[in-house]
Amino acid sequence: MHLVRTTVRAAVTAAAAGAAALAAGRYAGTAALRTGPDTPLPGEHPLTVHSADAGTVTLARTPATLRPGTHGLAGPGLHAIVGPPVADVSHPHDLVVRHLVRVVHGHLHAGARVHFTPQVHLGDPYTALGIAHRDIDVPAEDGTLPAWFLPGARDTFVIAVHGLGTTREHPLVVLPFLHRSRLPVLVPALRGDPGAPRTPGGVDRLGADARHDVVAAVAEAVRRGARHVVLLGWSTGATAALLAAADPRVAPRVGGLVLDSPVLDWDAALRALAGRRPPAGLRALAVHSARARAGLDQGELAAAADPARLTVPTLLLHTPDDPVAPWHLSRDLAGRRPGLVTLRTVRDAGHAALWNADPAGYEEALRRFLTPLV
Repeated sequence: MHLVRTTVRAAVTAAAAGAAALAAGRYAGTAALRTGPDTPLPGEHPLTVHSADAGTVTLARTPATLRPGTHGLAGPGLHAIVGPPVADVSHPHDLVVRHLVRVVHGHLHAGARVHFTPQVHLGDPYTALGIAHRDIDVPAEDGTLPAWFLPGARDTFVIAVHGLGTTREHPLVVLPFLHRSRLPVLVPALRGDPGAPRTPGGVDRLGADARHDVVAAVAEAVRRGARHVVLLGWSTGATAALLAAADPRVAPRVGGLVLDSPVLDWDAALRALAGRRPPAGLRALAVHSARARAGLDQGELAAAADPARLTVPTLLLHTPDDPVAPWHLSRDLAGRRPGLVTLRTVRDAGHAALWNADPAGYEEALRRFLTPLV
């Protein structure tokens, strides 16, 4: 009898442990699909500010803090813009001193917890950059999407689509270049963004839903006089642009694609996102749970990214160091359609942070790509 009781207790304990692990995996899977500006992306680890003054900020030495270029520095109630590392300045080997361009919001002080983000600016095109725009509403499937519209002299419009961990403020980094190029630009909020319809369960389906918002934005651009559009997307915004370009309702209007750090493998992105929080033993459960919760069809994405199906000029911008979207998929895509697809590689950049690492080179690549299309 004692053996029976012991066996039963062991079975109950094992079942309870299994149920707890499954519940934890489900929780972690849901958390992986909840992304936003306050949540660091994979590769963007939380940092502690060691010191800050009028012109510099000192941070721990990491691959992120050593990156070249201009980046956002975000934390609770805080946003700042930092420039490249300062050369020839004395500091301990385990620290990095970077130029502090401006504190946009909050107070940057020693002890503050921050993380790097490709989103440099806050506000709208006028408050952040002094560029005139119109606030408009774009009719979409589940309501209306607030958007910024920047008029221009040409009849090819650019639709700029943000991705993981950012808002429509991320595309502000390229608006001065597009504005100088006299291109009309539409920057829509996506479902789940402030002022836009909510996503079911508050989870991000990694571009699978946002493609419908991109289709709505293309229709709005056409109503405003666009003959063709170029879809410019970052991260899962690039995924949404790629999926939208295959939609027969708008495909004839899409004249080009600019895909920055495109997520071409949802499972790889889920593994990266799930790896931010749970213990290693729960990551497989978290990925499985996130995949089931999001209902993603990798075959659908693979079909949209099939080189044989691409019909418009495409510029891929990607870093081999990308921790979310494998670079080799972009390399392979470009290699299979060399006459149609161009790959520009930027090393030592984070996910969707290629402009940040090399603004001049990024804008020159855009200029060369866009000029024949407009």
